[in-house]
Amino acid sequence: MPVKKYNPTTPGTRFRVGNAFEELTTDKPEKSLLAPYSKTGGRNRTGKMTMRQRGGGHKRRYRIIDFKRNKEGVPARVKTIEYDPNRTAYIALLFYADGEKRYIIAPNGLKVGDEVVSGKGAAPNVGNALYLSEIPLGSTIHAIEMQPGRGAALARSAGTYATLMGREGKYAIVKLPSGEVRRILLSCKATIGSTSNPDHGLQVLGKAGRKRWIGRRPRVRGVAMNPVDHPMGGGEGRASGGHPRSRTGVYAKGQKTRNKKKHSSKLIISRRKTKKK
Repeated sequence: MPVKKYNPTTPGTRFRVGNAFEELTTDKPEKSLLAPYSKTGGRNRTGKMTMRQRGGGHKRRYRIIDFKRNKEGVPARVKTIEYDPNRTAYIALLFYADGEKRYIIAPNGLKVGDEVVSGKGAAPNVGNALYLSEIPLGSTIHAIEMQPGRGAALARSAGTYATLMGREGKYAIVKLPSGEVRRILLSCKATIGSTSNPDHGLQVLGKAGRKRWIGRRPRVRGVAMNPVDHPMGGGEGRASGGHPRSRTGVYAKGQKTRNKKKHSSKLIISRRKTKKK
């Protein structure tokens, strides 16, 4: 298992379940593919807080990821598998035959020395990026484009994948990780395989400080506030707070928030499965 438990030598490690990082091959990123990464602390351009519970965290640098995979027909070798602090999946450094270097989201099972390629005529092997029109039906895919040439937008987080279920005219029918089945243009690209780090969801931070290192500040429950601060606040003693809702009054359970007039709704065949209690 790529996760490990810690001996309870301190209160913070008593319940901690961390990542073993066994798949990683280096801890030094490629300098030419780094960019500055500034934080907002949840504030907008005027300094007003528009997103709560954000701020602090360790300093990061952004890894420039090739989501478009537009270097077609040029084979590349996997040089390293690396950790990316800006995403849950691992990333892979590719050395192309013409000397260029690029990062991609590492598929599960990709190893150093493997060869990957993108574009028409590529074999449906793990890590190769193909058009949906050329991928065999039933294949497991990730990093899927929603618009041709726009870059991967779907199934990019750790351990996620979609399934190519069929083709219908100029559209491919894809089942997404949420359970939603929708049409995507056949001219869009996707990468074969599932994303790396599938056991990411098994991690337990163990203490509040680790949450602060990630950049998340404490969250106060609505029922613990006053009526002026939250619709669920106030009351004598431990009041239930009424129907769960957000600070702005939007119901948290059962209310549909998707815009009925959204253009892409016509491409959805079946909506995602919701958890009903």
